[in-house]
Amino acid sequence: MSHKPDHVLRALFSHPIPMNLKWRDVVHLFESLGADLEVVHGGREKIRLNGQEQTFHIPHGKMIDSRDEIVQIKHFLESAGVRPAS
Repeated sequence: MSHKPDHVLRALFSHPIPMNLKWRDVVHLFESLGADLEVVHGGREKIRLNGQEQTFHIPHGKMIDSRDEIVQIKHFLESAGVRPAS
């Protein structure tokens, strides 16, 4: 994994929850992990990774502005067996 996706992965698992993550960077993280991505109706993106599937809202702006959305992304990654290296 390149430096940028690794940085985003560490940020997703940091405390406090970061509120400066760009959706595009999270998408690049998913892609670097080998996820399948599909834009679906209603401004949502379906992500498939390691046998797990989740649909996320695509933010209207560049930044993810919801703590709940960031927590959902983190939980999805955990369920897919992805965590930052210690």
